[in-house]
Amino acid sequence: MVFFSASEQHANSVKDNASPMFDDTKLASIDGFNKISSEYIEVNCGCTSKKYGDTMGMLRIFNDGLFVIRCHCIPECKNVTPYEFEKHSRREGGRKWTSHIWVIIDGKKVPIWKTGLLKYYKHATNEANTTDMYGSRGKRVFHRDEFIRCSQCNKERRFCCRTEMDCRDYHDALAVEKWKCSDMPYNKITCEDEEERKSRKVRRGCPRSATCEGCTRCVCFGCFKCRFFDCECRNCIDFMQNSDP
Repeated sequence: MVFFSASEQHANSVKDNASPMFDDTKLASIDGFNKISSEYIEVNCGCTSKKYGDTMGMLRIFNDGLFVIRCHCIPECKNVTPYEFEKHSRREGGRKWTSHIWVIIDGKKVPIWKTGLLKYYKHATNEANTTDMYGSRGKRVFHRDEFIRCSQCNKERRFCCRTEMDCRDYHDALAVEKWKCSDMPYNKITCEDEEERKSRKVRRGCPRSATCEGCTRCVCFGCFKCRFFDCECRNCIDFMQNSDP
């Protein structure tokens, strides 16, 4: 049986544009390190559950920033995303694969975020291949309501950010230098309309608590729901190209 059939196809697709990479000498100290020409490298990896123990796999990193993992549990478990591998291992706690998936260096388990491997990770590449190759976009992030103050009447107006379209409306409105009530994309209002009461503003839709002031469930610093490929603002560009997964 041939493993990584989908990733082999990906390797062929990037071969013509391959550039010298993975020359960091520190990579050679990672257990299972194997440099496959200039297109990709392989390293052994794992994820630990307190109840079920270690789940082992092999991480393949392409020179265009794609990360895929072959789990060692059964031959058919291959070409999974890091997020899917973390979930498959039944790792307890909040989902953050950069901290939970580890490699072995000098006999010790080291989280991926401490190894320097993430400098090769690219959001745009993994998002495109997640949709096409794996049929899943990974975990979804909840976004609480946000407010923008009118430049004319100085009243704050609520933006509900439940869907990607809602997030885009808020994102575009935030970029307007002098936003006005009349610019509201839905629920057309004017400056004469009353502002929400202070007691109502504290309720921003967090699923943990109605009066939450900001928690890990409702505060997002960037995801594929509120950052956009076709936007040229600095936040979106940095997220797509440079931010941690």
